[in-house]
Amino acid sequence: MTTTAAPATTTPVVGFDQVTKTYASVRAVDGLSLRLYPGETVALLGPNGAGKSTTLDLLLGLKHPDSGTVNVFGTSPREAITAGRVGAMLQSGGLMDEVTVAELVKLACSLHPKAYRPTDVLARAGITQIADRKVNKLSGGQAQRVRFALATAGDSDLIILDEPTTGMDVAARQAFWATMREQADQGRAVLFATHYLEEADAIADRVLVLHRGRLLADGTAAEIKARAGARRISFDLDGPIDEAALRALPFLTSIDVSGQTVRIQSSDADATVHALYKLGLYPRNLEVAGLGLEQAFVAITEAEEAKQS
Repeated sequence: MTTTAAPATTTPVVGFDQVTKTYASVRAVDGLSLRLYPGETVALLGPNGAGKSTTLDLLLGLKHPDSGTVNVFGTSPREAITAGRVGAMLQSGGLMDEVTVAELVKLACSLHPKAYRPTDVLARAGITQIADRKVNKLSGGQAQRVRFALATAGDSDLIILDEPTTGMDVAARQAFWATMREQADQGRAVLFATHYLEEADAIADRVLVLHRGRLLADGTAAEIKARAGARRISFDLDGPIDEAALRALPFLTSIDVSGQTVRIQSSDADATVHALYKLGLYPRNLEVAGLGLEQAFVAITEAEEAKQS
């Protein structure tokens, strides 16, 4: 497992030590150990059932581990939250109906030990223009921005985000992540779970990949992609395509033929391309590139599934 180490003098914001959580016969979190550090933006990835939601619940003190320990700023999660050191934007849970956005944000600020001014919170979340709108009249993207406002109602040192940009349009997503980068640049730790892997690739300093409750990979996006090993090869061919011959190329891990376009993943791109020319084929628009984070994520998790099956 690739691990990104922080400087020895840096005190962890979060520490999981051999944490296990079981529901009946399902082990949602299985011996999980990890550290988060100040100023990091960390993406938490994993297929459905990987243990992401349970990990966040443990981190927020909403659930307790069966074994192991969870520390946040050297204390229990609930103590850290009570002290106002943690802000959270959760995917589950509703917002209060029949109140305005401004009223809800003002309430959140009044409850935070280190609150910001409500007008500043509204502006940072980009919801000043809908401040007088009732919460139950918001679109999905607007509701997400209100949840973000509640998570950042005060000066918290750790911000936890669960699928934060669901329902947001492209412009809103870009503005949201610009704000999150500002938060990290000010020394706060940002942990987010997402299914938008392009966001993790572009935003995260570190990527954590969970699989069946275990930490399968921990590193930068580049390190995670390098770990997958394979590279992408795409090209066009003229005339009839002999798909059987293409499937016999060496080092293939996958192939897709769509019309005259062929897309291949190979664990040795040089050897595969060399063999392609030896077949007497002359590919047009040949491109060779590393895997994106999404393809690398799929490759790593599928390899783990194959080992466990």
